[in-house]
Amino acid sequence: MAIKGNSGELKSRSSASIFIVIGLCCFFYILGAWQRSGFGKGDKIASAITKQTDCSVISNLNYETHHGDDVVTADGSDKAAKEFPSCHAKYVDYTPCQDQMRAMKFPRDNMIYRERHCPPEDKKLQCLIPAPKGYATPFPWPQSRDYVPFANAPYKSLTVEKAVQNWIQYEGNVFRFPGGGTQFPQGAETYINQLASAIPIDNGMVRTALDTGCGVASLGAYLFKKNVITMSFAPRDSHEAQVQFALERGVPAVIGVLGSIKMPFATRAFDMAHCSRCLIPWGENDGLYMMEVDRVLRPGGYWVLSGPPINWRTYFGAWKRPKEDLEEEQRKIEEIARLLCWEKLDELGDIAVWKKRTNYDLCRQQDIKPNLCEPSYPDDVWYKKMEACVTPYPKSTKSYEEWKPFPDRLNAIPPRISSGSVPGVSVDMYQEDIQIWEKHVKSYKSINNLIDSGRFRNIMDMNAGLGSFAAALDSPKLWVMNVMPTIAEKDTLGVISDRGLIGIYHDWCEAFSTYPRTYDLIHANGIFSLYKDKCKAEDILLEMDRILRPEGSVIIRDNVNVLVKVKKIVGGMRWDARMVDHEDGPLVSEKVLFAVKKYWVVGDINTAHNKKKKVKN
Repeated sequence: MAIKGNSGELKSRSSASIFIVIGLCCFFYILGAWQRSGFGKGDKIASAITKQTDCSVISNLNYETHHGDDVVTADGSDKAAKEFPSCHAKYVDYTPCQDQMRAMKFPRDNMIYRERHCPPEDKKLQCLIPAPKGYATPFPWPQSRDYVPFANAPYKSLTVEKAVQNWIQYEGNVFRFPGGGTQFPQGAETYINQLASAIPIDNGMVRTALDTGCGVASLGAYLFKKNVITMSFAPRDSHEAQVQFALERGVPAVIGVLGSIKMPFATRAFDMAHCSRCLIPWGENDGLYMMEVDRVLRPGGYWVLSGPPINWRTYFGAWKRPKEDLEEEQRKIEEIARLLCWEKLDELGDIAVWKKRTNYDLCRQQDIKPNLCEPSYPDDVWYKKMEACVTPYPKSTKSYEEWKPFPDRLNAIPPRISSGSVPGVSVDMYQEDIQIWEKHVKSYKSINNLIDSGRFRNIMDMNAGLGSFAAALDSPKLWVMNVMPTIAEKDTLGVISDRGLIGIYHDWCEAFSTYPRTYDLIHANGIFSLYKDKCKAEDILLEMDRILRPEGSVIIRDNVNVLVKVKKIVGGMRWDARMVDHEDGPLVSEKVLFAVKKYWVVGDINTAHNKKKKVKN
């Protein structure tokens, strides 16, 4: 009996010790993450304690002790991690697929030279893009809407070129954004209130918007107050850093242009599309661009056009254009809108508003009918040429006629699932997916408590699935760019759009259409397994590093063998990384890698690398 009692006491002490050590590990891991985040920068005591704490003492609970740095990689190599050097300072704002020099080699017709033109494999940079000297953590939202550190995007050209239009002002060591624009000199809020007199912006019926030729995205910045999330885009042109400024402000944006290629968005993705003096020739090319807008507008969605040629009778003198040209331009736009069967709701001074019909019944009665696109998969848009044809309405429009306001639609059954138009995705699978990602996100927050603190504003989900990661995170403090890989087995980007979220197609073998340092947190679920036979893991990781802010975070879910290889690569990228078990325990082969990108700027890595070489010599 004494032996049994002793054994029980030992088990009790062992269990207590394990829980104490687990608690200490979690505490010091979070303390270390906080110290690296920028809020605790300079706290040497916290840094030292974090380095001294070794959670691998609990060998039976920490999977990393079995798959640490001392094991061979998945490809059989036991070599040390490859060290990636810093790129030259001239690449500080490098956008690989919108490189200015490469763009000039392409035709200027239909803005082809402003479209995506990615470098060939042998021209890809195998180095880390540096941050500019003085780079600072952006202001938290909503302060970031109005202020951006000058060092993060040190370009003053817009402060001169757009000085009278109230876009942006330079004040000491920050840029200030007063909320003005070319077509809203009284401010974006006043302009939005004008729109609200014709469009139901205030009741959740308009949740997602597309802003073409967005400038510095002040419209999108202020639409957040109405709980409207806007996908803003503009080309990388002579007005430096438009999209960069937008993302620094914490507003969704991508580099893009309406040219010859279809926009990388799902059909019926947006509740509203907007153009404020965006210089797009809407009436040209047989209405090609308006037809592309029609493709991405949901049934019942709205199109807003402000600026030339609207209200040309009043402004033709200021625009310095002949009356006849402006009148003809508006005539063409009105004609194409009628062909598309859009209903013109109103002209509010300089603003014209059209509404897409909720179904095609009325359109069948028209004398002139549009050329309908050939029956095909309408979301096959990646690098596909635009066509002068109209995308047919879905077979069933009942769900769109009973469109739910946001946030009700976030977790409601999306129309594409209820209608059975997404092969392999049932209502039960969708509801189960919501529960799974709520559990995953809860676990993420227990490890990285900065996720819901306001520290992370711009978040990317590299393999968004049904959008349940973004739905579980839903908060006014943050937004998620949901990315649908073009090689995904199931194309569910339309489902994401139906939920009132924004998303985009992308091939991760290429660079994303954004500037460096534009995301605070990147989530990658199964992305390396998905692309294992398509392109190199290190190329994907280098792209992740390019678009991640200094001291930004990464969460990667994948099979353990894949993550071991990934962890070894990031060991040469100046990331702090730790692999943890799946929420359901160590026996699950899927693991999670948490990483933080270290803070460094131009010159820091090369200097440290040279010192290291001297010590070795």
